[in-house]
Amino acid sequence: MTNKTEAKIDFKKTLDAYQAQQGRFRTVEVPDMQYLMIDGHGNPNTSPAFTEAIEALYPTAYKLKFASKRGLGRDYVVPPLEGLWWAEDMASFTTARHKSRWHWTLMLMVPDWIGQSMFATAVGQAGARNRPVRLDDVRLQTLSEGRCVQTLHVGSFDDESDVLAQLHHQYIPANRLRMAGTHHEIYLSDFRRVAPGKQRTILRQPVTIDSASVDPGPVS
Repeated sequence: MTNKTEAKIDFKKTLDAYQAQQGRFRTVEVPDMQYLMIDGHGNPNTSPAFTEAIEALYPTAYKLKFASKRGLGRDYVVPPLEGLWWAEDMASFTTARHKSRWHWTLMLMVPDWIGQSMFATAVGQAGARNRPVRLDDVRLQTLSEGRCVQTLHVGSFDDESDVLAQLHHQYIPANRLRMAGTHHEIYLSDFRRVAPGKQRTILRQPVTIDSASVDPGPVS
């Protein structure tokens, strides 16, 4: 017997972690969230692994959505694609943009009521026909980011460098913070369909208090 379906949840509207404004850096406490994840390396514009990762994530995400709706009566909008990005030299992001040196984890958030058994079933269903090449590389994992600074970037990905330079080298040190995690992007626009100049992307950087810059106060 199927449970009565509740109103469909759109996490982009209900979670503060998905709110950002262009031209403004904002500190936000991001709760632990679980994601479908898949890793890769190289230039996202030319690496077959990047396309294959997307082709593996979405069928799994939609199988989970439909299972949640049918079996639990809990429907939701599949959240936007997200990515963690890093390199041995982080200047690869803010200056030279050597994309071939980038490492990445692509992600789709799933609600906390979905567990490993539902995930395993969804993977099996996603691979029943036209099995995605990288389906076996998809995992369900919780990401803990905590305190983060984020902003909304409107424009092409190649135009992010000035915003990231301002975030890394001005805003974060000026507010007695330091970077403490992996660069995180949330793609509010579908970059496969939206013109580069109109793409909306949340840029997020986990941070922690820089104890070396905190004034200890008078010494007694």
